[in-house]
Formats: sequence, structure tokens, C-alpha cells
Amino acid sequence: MVTLGRYFIFLGTLFRDRERTSVYLRLILDECVSIGVNSVFIVAIVSSFIGAVTCVQTAYNLDNPFVPRNIIAFIVRDSTILEFAPTISSIVLAGKVGSSIAGQLGTMRVTEQIDALEVMGINSSSYLVLPKVLGAMLMFPLLTMMAAFLGILGGYLAGVLVGVISHEDFISGLRFDYNPFGIKFALIKTEVFAFLIATISAYQGFNVSGGALEVGNASTNAVTASCISIIVADFVLTQLLLA
Repeated sequence: MVTLGRYFIFLGTLFRDRERTSVYLRLILDECVSIGVNSVFIVAIVSSFIGAVTCVQTAYNLDNPFVPRNIIAFIVRDSTILEFAPTISSIVLAGKVGSSIAGQLGTMRVTEQIDALEVMGINSSSYLVLPKVLGAMLMFPLLTMMAAFLGILGGYLAGVLVGVISHEDFISGLRFDYNPFGIKFALIKTEVFAFLIATISAYQGFNVSGGALEVGNASTNAVTASCISIIVADFVLTQLLLA
């Protein structure tokens, strides 16, 4: 409870004594490149193969001749959009982006760079952390949409090339009983996950004390706490928005 209270106090400091908007614009663009553009490759690889594996495994389990083959594409589409693209991608990004944020801020803390900013009268948490949070919330939805597209494409290529489903059946399954709210639900989840990953990782790195060993521990704790918060938030949002 003490840690949770300190976390919420830390969130409050992000919005006090902010710098000029022009200062944040440059910092946010830098974070968008660091968080989003540099994560495209890992998200693309993971999402493509998850879609491919989902298609092949679904086809393996649906061997009943009375079940139409287009159900395979239906399952790939819904599982990718609703769960795999937002949640699995965010867990992967928690390992890449979360550890990076915690490591950067932790290093700045132990080398007294954050103390130097505070001596100059700058709100260090707002100046350093707020651009990371906004950059993550801007780029994570774009990465999620890319992951959803590549996951479905990976499922299509794997299914057609392996021969478990035809082109016509896959396209028919994609169009079957489509609910557009699934895209909105995935993007809402992604925004929440982005906020949790960025703020939890920043909190862990910002409050490091000690040396290099503590910075490494902060990165590990940031990834662990981010993954747990993603799973809990995923369940809560699913209950609230889909139940």
C-alpha cells in the first residue's frame, strides 16, 4: 500500500509546474521514435508468427467435418484483434520499452542528473517522464493496429501455404459476423496498457537509490510490475466493456 500511494503521488507530480508546450513537443517526438519506431520490428515478428501459429493450431483442433473451415479465420480474426494484438504486444513492449525507461531514469538518478535538474528549478518528473507517457500513448495504438493486421496476414499465409484452409474460406471467415467494436475495444485496452507501462517503469527508475545493481533491479521490477498490471487491467476492461 505504501508503494501504491507513492506511485499515485508520483503521478500527481507529472502535471505540476510543467514546461512550455514547445519544449514537450520536441521531447514527445523523440520518445515516439524511441518507443514506437524502434519497436516496429519486434512487434511485427511476434504478431506475424502468433497469427500463423493460431491458424495452424485452430485448424488442427477443428477436425470435425461438420465444422465449416471458415471458422478458422473467424477465430484467428477475433483472437488477434481482441487479445493477441493489444495484450501480447503490450507484454512484449513492457519488456523492451519498460526496461529501457526504467534503465534510463535509474541511470540519471544514480549519476545525479535528476538532482541537477531539480536544483535548476525544473520539475524533473514532468520534464523527463511526461513525454515518455504521452509518446507511449501515441505510439502503442499504432503498433497494435499493425500487430492486428500482421497477425491476420500471418494466419492467412500460414493457413493457405500449409493447406489447412483455402483462400476463399479464409476471406469468408474474416467477414463472418464482424463486430466493429472489437477495434475500439483493442485500442482502449492499448491506451490503458501504454499508460501503465510508461508510468510504472518511470516510477521504478525515478526512485532508484544506490548504483548499477539497483538500476538493474529497477528494470527487472518495472517489467514484472508492468506485466502483472497488464494482465489485471485486461481482465477488468474485458469485464467492463464486453460483459
